[in-house]
Amino acid sequence: MNLLEPETATTFLLAFARVGTLVMLLPGIGEQLISPRVRLSFAVLLTIVVYPAVLPLVEPASVGGVGSAPTLTLLLSEILVGLILGLAVRMVIGALQTAGTIIAQQMGLGFAMTIDPAMGGQQTAVGNFLTLLAITLIFATDMHHLAIAAIRASYDMLPPGGLPESGDVARLGIEAVGRGFALAVQISAPFIVFAILFNLGLGVLARLMPQLQVFFLALPATILGGALVLLVVLGVMMGVFLENVRDFLSMISGL
Repeated sequence: MNLLEPETATTFLLAFARVGTLVMLLPGIGEQLISPRVRLSFAVLLTIVVYPAVLPLVEPASVGGVGSAPTLTLLLSEILVGLILGLAVRMVIGALQTAGTIIAQQMGLGFAMTIDPAMGGQQTAVGNFLTLLAITLIFATDMHHLAIAAIRASYDMLPPGGLPESGDVARLGIEAVGRGFALAVQISAPFIVFAILFNLGLGVLARLMPQLQVFFLALPATILGGALVLLVVLGVMMGVFLENVRDFLSMISGL
Protein backbone atom coordinates (compact mmCIF):
# COMPACT_ATOMS: atom_id res chain seq x y z
CA MET A 1 0.00 0.00 0.00
CA ASN A 2 1.60 3.21 -1.20
CA LEU A 3 -0.11 6.18 0.43
CA LEU A 4 1.78 8.54 -1.88
CA GLU A 5 -0.54 7.60 -4.73
CA PRO A 6 -3.57 9.93 -4.81
CA GLU A 7 -6.09 7.13 -5.34
CA THR A 8 -4.64 5.03 -2.52
CA ALA A 9 -4.51 7.99 -0.16
CA THR A 10 -8.12 8.86 -0.93
CA THR A 11 -9.19 5.27 -0.41
CA PHE A 12 -7.36 5.07 2.91
CA LEU A 13 -8.92 8.37 4.02
CA LEU A 14 -12.42 7.07 3.23
CA ALA A 15 -11.74 3.88 5.20
CA PHE A 16 -10.30 5.88 8.09
CA ALA A 17 -13.36 8.14 8.17
CA ARG A 18 -15.68 5.24 9.00
CA VAL A 19 -13.29 3.20 11.14
CA GLY A 20 -12.05 6.26 13.07
CA THR A 21 -15.58 7.42 13.85
CA LEU A 22 -16.52 3.95 15.08
CA VAL A 23 -13.40 3.69 17.23
CA MET A 24 -14.19 7.00 18.90
CA LEU A 25 -17.57 5.59 19.97
CA LEU A 26 -16.69 1.98 20.77
CA PRO A 27 -17.00 0.98 24.45
CA GLY A 28 -13.72 0.69 26.26
CA ILE A 29 -11.67 2.36 23.54
CA GLY A 30 -13.77 5.44 22.90
CA GLU A 31 -14.09 6.51 26.52
CA GLN A 32 -13.09 9.98 27.62
CA LEU A 33 -10.56 8.61 30.07
CA ILE A 34 -8.56 7.25 27.10
CA SER A 35 -6.14 9.77 25.63
CA PRO A 36 -7.26 11.14 22.23
CA ARG A 37 -3.81 10.31 20.83
CA VAL A 38 -4.20 6.69 21.90
CA ARG A 39 -7.64 6.48 20.30
CA LEU A 40 -6.39 8.11 17.12
CA SER A 41 -3.39 5.79 16.95
CA PHE A 42 -5.60 2.75 17.44
CA ALA A 43 -7.97 4.01 14.72
CA VAL A 44 -5.08 4.37 12.26
CA LEU A 45 -3.73 0.90 13.08
CA LEU A 46 -7.18 -0.66 12.78
CA THR A 47 -7.71 1.09 9.44
CA ILE A 48 -4.44 -0.39 8.16
CA VAL A 49 -5.60 -3.85 9.25
CA VAL A 50 -9.08 -3.51 7.75
CA TYR A 51 -7.95 -1.68 4.60
CA PRO A 52 -7.01 -4.72 2.45
CA ALA A 53 -10.34 -6.39 3.15
CA VAL A 54 -12.42 -3.34 2.23
CA LEU A 55 -10.22 -2.20 -0.67
CA PRO A 56 -12.40 -3.83 -3.38
CA LEU A 57 -15.44 -2.02 -1.97
CA VAL A 58 -13.87 1.34 -1.20
CA GLU A 59 -11.59 1.81 -4.18
CA PRO A 60 -14.26 2.05 -6.90
CA ALA A 61 -16.02 4.72 -4.89
CA SER A 62 -12.82 6.65 -4.25
CA VAL A 63 -11.42 6.48 -7.76
CA GLY A 64 -14.45 7.20 -9.83
CA GLY A 65 -17.10 8.04 -7.27
CA VAL A 66 -20.73 7.07 -7.54
CA GLY A 67 -22.11 9.02 -10.44
CA SER A 68 -20.77 12.56 -10.08
CA ALA A 69 -20.56 12.53 -6.28
CA PRO A 70 -17.36 14.30 -5.13
CA THR A 71 -14.91 12.77 -2.72
CA LEU A 72 -16.02 15.17 0.02
CA THR A 73 -19.56 13.81 -0.19
CA LEU A 74 -18.24 10.27 0.08
CA LEU A 75 -16.13 11.29 3.07
CA LEU A 76 -19.10 12.81 4.86
CA SER A 77 -21.23 9.76 4.12
CA GLU A 78 -18.57 7.46 5.60
CA ILE A 79 -18.41 9.59 8.75
CA LEU A 80 -22.21 9.47 8.98
CA VAL A 81 -22.23 5.66 8.64
CA GLY A 82 -19.62 5.33 11.39
CA LEU A 83 -21.59 7.73 13.58
CA ILE A 84 -24.84 5.81 13.09
CA LEU A 85 -23.32 2.41 13.89
CA GLY A 86 -21.28 3.76 16.81
CA LEU A 87 -24.26 5.50 18.39
CA ALA A 88 -26.37 2.35 17.96
CA VAL A 89 -23.83 0.37 19.99
CA ARG A 90 -23.64 3.19 22.54
CA MET A 91 -27.42 3.08 22.99
CA VAL A 92 -27.21 -0.59 23.94
CA ILE A 93 -24.23 -0.01 26.26
CA GLY A 94 -26.09 2.93 27.81
CA ALA A 95 -28.63 0.45 29.19
CA LEU A 96 -26.27 -0.03 32.13
CA GLN A 97 -26.46 3.62 33.14
CA THR A 98 -30.25 3.50 32.87
CA ALA A 99 -30.34 0.31 34.91
CA GLY A 100 -27.91 1.83 37.42
CA THR A 101 -30.19 4.84 37.87
CA ILE A 102 -33.21 2.58 38.48
CA ILE A 103 -31.26 0.39 40.89
CA ALA A 104 -29.90 3.40 42.78
CA GLN A 105 -33.40 4.81 43.22
CA GLN A 106 -34.74 1.50 44.50
CA MET A 107 -31.81 1.14 46.92
CA GLY A 108 -32.10 4.69 48.21
CA LEU A 109 -28.77 5.71 46.64
CA GLY A 110 -30.16 8.04 44.00
CA PHE A 111 -28.38 10.94 45.71
CA ALA A 112 -24.96 9.22 45.46
CA MET A 113 -23.61 10.83 42.27
CA THR A 114 -20.05 10.50 41.00
CA ILE A 115 -18.17 11.61 37.92
CA ASP A 116 -18.65 9.20 35.04
CA PRO A 117 -15.10 8.27 33.95
CA ALA A 118 -16.39 6.93 30.63
CA MET A 119 -18.58 9.69 29.19
CA GLY A 120 -18.11 12.56 31.65
CA GLY A 121 -20.78 14.30 33.67
CA GLN A 122 -22.38 13.03 36.85
CA GLN A 123 -24.02 9.64 37.06
CA THR A 124 -25.10 7.38 39.89
CA ALA A 125 -22.32 5.44 41.58
CA VAL A 126 -24.10 2.15 40.85
CA GLY A 127 -24.37 2.98 37.16
CA ASN A 128 -20.68 3.87 36.94
CA PHE A 129 -19.76 0.62 38.69
CA LEU A 130 -21.86 -1.46 36.29
CA THR A 131 -20.49 0.36 33.24
CA LEU A 132 -16.84 -0.10 34.23
CA LEU A 133 -17.47 -3.73 35.12
CA ALA A 134 -19.14 -4.33 31.75
CA ILE A 135 -16.24 -2.74 29.83
CA THR A 136 -13.81 -4.95 31.74
CA LEU A 137 -15.86 -8.06 30.94
CA ILE A 138 -16.11 -7.11 27.26
CA PHE A 139 -12.32 -7.21 26.97
CA ALA A 140 -11.98 -10.22 29.27
CA THR A 141 -14.37 -12.27 27.10
CA ASP A 142 -12.74 -11.13 23.82
CA MET A 143 -15.98 -9.54 22.68
CA HIS A 144 -13.98 -6.65 21.23
CA HIS A 145 -12.99 -9.06 18.45
CA LEU A 146 -16.65 -9.27 17.52
CA ALA A 147 -16.79 -5.46 17.46
CA ILE A 148 -13.86 -5.36 15.03
CA ALA A 149 -15.59 -7.98 12.87
CA ALA A 150 -18.70 -5.80 12.90
CA ILE A 151 -16.64 -2.88 11.59
CA ARG A 152 -15.51 -5.00 8.66
CA ALA A 153 -19.01 -6.36 8.06
CA SER A 154 -20.44 -2.83 8.02
CA TYR A 155 -18.99 -2.45 4.53
CA ASP A 156 -21.16 -5.34 3.35
CA MET A 157 -24.26 -3.95 5.04
CA LEU A 158 -23.62 -0.29 4.11
CA PRO A 159 -21.11 -0.16 1.23
CA PRO A 160 -19.43 3.18 0.48
CA GLY A 161 -20.75 5.37 -2.24
CA GLY A 162 -23.73 7.18 -0.83
CA LEU A 163 -25.83 8.01 2.17
CA PRO A 164 -27.62 5.16 3.98
CA GLU A 165 -31.35 4.80 3.53
CA SER A 166 -33.31 6.75 6.11
CA GLY A 167 -35.59 3.77 6.69
CA ASP A 168 -32.65 1.49 7.51
CA VAL A 169 -31.19 4.11 9.85
CA ALA A 170 -34.52 4.55 11.64
CA ARG A 171 -34.93 0.78 11.93
CA LEU A 172 -31.46 0.36 13.40
CA GLY A 173 -31.97 3.25 15.82
CA ILE A 174 -35.34 1.92 17.00
CA GLU A 175 -33.83 -1.55 17.45
CA ALA A 176 -30.92 -0.16 19.48
CA VAL A 177 -33.07 2.10 21.69
CA GLY A 178 -35.68 -0.60 22.25
CA ARG A 179 -33.07 -3.20 23.09
CA GLY A 180 -31.33 -0.75 25.44
CA PHE A 181 -34.45 0.12 27.43
CA ALA A 182 -35.66 -3.49 27.54
CA LEU A 183 -32.22 -4.58 28.74
CA ALA A 184 -32.18 -1.86 31.42
CA VAL A 185 -35.54 -2.97 32.81
CA GLN A 186 -34.52 -6.63 32.59
CA ILE A 187 -31.31 -6.01 34.53
CA SER A 188 -32.97 -3.88 37.20
CA ALA A 189 -36.06 -6.14 37.57
CA PRO A 190 -34.85 -7.87 40.78
CA PHE A 191 -34.41 -4.50 42.47
CA ILE A 192 -37.83 -3.29 41.35
CA VAL A 193 -39.39 -6.42 42.88
CA PHE A 194 -37.27 -5.97 46.01
CA ALA A 195 -38.37 -2.34 46.42
CA ILE A 196 -42.06 -3.22 45.99
CA LEU A 197 -41.94 -6.04 48.53
CA PHE A 198 -39.79 -4.05 50.97
CA ASN A 199 -42.02 -0.97 50.90
CA LEU A 200 -45.10 -3.18 51.21
CA GLY A 201 -43.56 -4.79 54.28
CA LEU A 202 -42.74 -1.38 55.76
CA GLY A 203 -46.32 -0.29 55.23
CA VAL A 204 -47.65 -3.36 57.05
CA LEU A 205 -45.09 -2.86 59.84
CA ALA A 206 -46.10 0.78 60.23
CA ARG A 207 -49.73 -0.26 60.65
CA LEU A 208 -48.88 -2.98 63.15
CA MET A 209 -46.44 -0.86 65.20
CA PRO A 210 -47.40 2.82 64.93
CA GLN A 211 -44.83 3.80 67.56
CA LEU A 212 -41.96 2.44 65.43
CA GLN A 213 -40.03 5.08 63.47
CA VAL A 214 -40.36 3.33 60.11
CA PHE A 215 -38.82 6.08 58.02
CA PHE A 216 -35.82 6.26 60.33
CA LEU A 217 -35.11 2.56 59.73
CA ALA A 218 -36.17 2.39 56.08
CA LEU A 219 -33.15 4.02 54.41
CA PRO A 220 -30.34 1.97 56.02
CA ALA A 221 -32.40 -1.21 55.68
CA THR A 222 -33.07 -0.47 52.02
CA ILE A 223 -29.39 0.14 51.30
CA LEU A 224 -28.37 -3.04 53.12
CA GLY A 225 -31.03 -5.15 51.44
CA GLY A 226 -30.25 -3.69 48.02
CA ALA A 227 -26.53 -4.37 48.47
CA LEU A 228 -27.29 -7.99 49.33
CA VAL A 229 -29.51 -8.35 46.26
CA LEU A 230 -26.79 -6.77 44.10
CA LEU A 231 -24.23 -9.21 45.48
CA VAL A 232 -26.47 -12.17 44.65
CA VAL A 233 -27.63 -11.19 41.15
CA LEU A 234 -24.58 -9.30 39.84
CA GLY A 235 -23.24 -12.30 37.92
CA VAL A 236 -26.60 -12.95 36.28
CA MET A 237 -27.00 -9.26 35.40
CA MET A 238 -23.64 -9.13 33.64
CA GLY A 239 -24.33 -12.41 31.87
CA VAL A 240 -27.60 -11.07 30.47
CA PHE A 241 -25.91 -7.85 29.41
CA LEU A 242 -23.03 -9.58 27.62
CA GLU A 243 -25.44 -11.90 25.84
CA ASN A 244 -27.53 -8.99 24.56
CA VAL A 245 -24.46 -7.04 23.41
CA ARG A 246 -23.12 -10.16 21.66
CA ASP A 247 -26.44 -10.68 19.88
CA PHE A 248 -26.55 -7.04 18.77
CA LEU A 249 -22.99 -7.08 17.44
CA SER A 250 -23.68 -10.39 15.71
CA MET A 251 -26.75 -8.88 14.08
CA ILE A 252 -24.65 -6.00 12.73
CA SER A 253 -21.76 -8.20 11.60
CA GLY A 254 -24.02 -10.92 10.22
CA LEU A 255 -22.17 -13.67 12.15
